[in-house]
Order: sequence, then C-alpha cells, then structure tokens
Amino acid sequence: MRHRKDHRKLSRTHSHRKALLRNLITSLFQHERIETTVAKAKEARRLGERMITFAKRGDVAARRHVARFVHGDDVVRKLFDTVAPWYAERNGGYTRIIKVGRRLGDAGQTALLELVKSPELKDRLRKEAEEAAKAAKAAAKSGGKAAKAAKGEAAAKGEAKAEGAAATAEAPKKERAIKPARGEKFGKKGVPMAPKPTTRARQRGKSGD
Repeated sequence: MRHRKDHRKLSRTHSHRKALLRNLITSLFQHERIETTVAKAKEARRLGERMITFAKRGDVAARRHVARFVHGDDVVRKLFDTVAPWYAERNGGYTRIIKVGRRLGDAGQTALLELVKSPELKDRLRKEAEEAAKAAKAAAKSGGKAAKAAKGEAAAKGEAKAEGAAATAEAPKKERAIKPARGEKFGKKGVPMAPKPTTRARQRGKSGD
C-alpha cells in the first residue's frame, strides 16, 4: 500500500532528484520528446504538465514560477509562446508515455515521454515547416544570384584594373634628368659649371705666386 507516498525517490537525494527532474523537463520542452526510464518519465510527467498549466496562465507570476524551475530563457519563452497555445482548449493530458522496451546493460525498462499533438496541430506544424523550407530555399537562390552578380562585378573591376596597369606599362617612360656626379654642378641650361678653386689656390692668387 502506498499510503501518503507522494512521489518516487528514484534512489537519489532530494537535491539530486530535483536536478534530474529539472533537466528532464527542460529537455522535454526543448526537444518535445525524450527517452528515459519509465519511473523517471512518470515523475517528469507530473511536473511537466504542471509547468504547462502555469504557462497557460501567461501572467508574470506564472512566468517567474516556471523560470525558477526550467533551465534557459529560450526554453521558457518557447513554453509560453509556442507550447502553451497548443493546449488552450485542453484540460490536462498534455504528455504521453510510450514504453519502448528494455535497454542493454541493466535491462531497465525505457519509455518515450513526448508532448501530445492533435492531428490538426500536426498538419499546421507540417505546413509551417514546408513554407519555412520553401522560403529558405528561395532566399538561398536569391542570395546565390546576388553572389554571382557581385562576383561578376568584381571580375569586371579586376579586368579594368588589369587593362589600366597594362596601358600604364606600355606608355613611354619619361626621361629622367641626369644627376650630377659628386662634386659636379650644372647651370640653368644643363651646362656643367667649372669647379671653384680651392681655398689654397685663391690664397696663392692673392699673394701673386
């Protein structure tokens, strides 16, 4: 008899069990389906459906309550904005457990814990996925055309630069002015100037030698 036994301890301490269930529920909302043991799936199902009920309320207090338990702001945002509207007209029964057999090693009984989706919801999600894929494909095509056009413009610019460089190379080079040798000076018309006499020669000229 399980009188006054609220939950399964899962052979763990309180802190370890809470961390395990938080990780399981976060993965469930992130991937919409997880594989685990039957006992863990049953425990995660209780808390997961409770989080969805809070998300259906949609107020600030409910968001804060869920954010204290579920990891990641993106997962909380997905739960409130995407998952909760799926069950606006459904009172409970948001998840299902599907047994898949026993795993190798310890022969533990495993199961799939997944979010329940109605046929109408599945069709709508499938159509949205197809439209998103078409839009992505069209964007990729337009991006490819733009890349080709940019590549052609770059090639044209490269050819123009090459032609300009070839024209510059073919143009006759200007004759450079002849640099004077060391100690040699030129006049205005390019005629070499006679070197100035040294100081000793000037002194000799003055003395009359």
